[in-house]
Amino acid sequence: MNLEEALRALYDGEVQFVVIGGAAMPLQGSARLTEDLHFCYLRNQGNIERLAKALAPFHPRLRGAPEGLPFRFDAATIERGANFTLLSDLGPIDFLAAVPGLGDYEAVEKEAESINLFGLQQKVLSIAGLIKAKKAAARAKDREAITELEAMLEYRQKTGLQ
Repeated sequence: MNLEEALRALYDGEVQFVVIGGAAMPLQGSARLTEDLHFCYLRNQGNIERLAKALAPFHPRLRGAPEGLPFRFDAATIERGANFTLLSDLGPIDFLAAVPGLGDYEAVEKEAESINLFGLQQKVLSIAGLIKAKKAAARAKDREAITELEAMLEYRQKTGLQ
């Protein structure tokens, strides 16, 4: 996984997105690491076109699909879908139109914080937003993460580090 290169490609391509899920957790201070990147993206024509163009150099393909299955991650494909679980030269990368427990891009963006990453101001899902999303997903690994996230949020509130 190459977080910096992925962020730079999306940033330089002027894609509107929020870093979410397991990728957002360590950026918020969690000890949990992930092997893939998760983003929620704005679903309008311009942003879809910018997303397809920004990712094209990294050869995105469907994760878990049979080798050689015809697939193009272009604007037409993105318009016909919503959530994409991909492999790319950047590593595993997921693009979601909405996040369970939060909603679409606009709702996710309201739960995001701006964080300086690699010299770029990026929107990253807040700890409170991560808790809501993890509770809605309700997978075993999410339930385990909630305890840590709640402790992190409580510490920040007590110390004023919001």
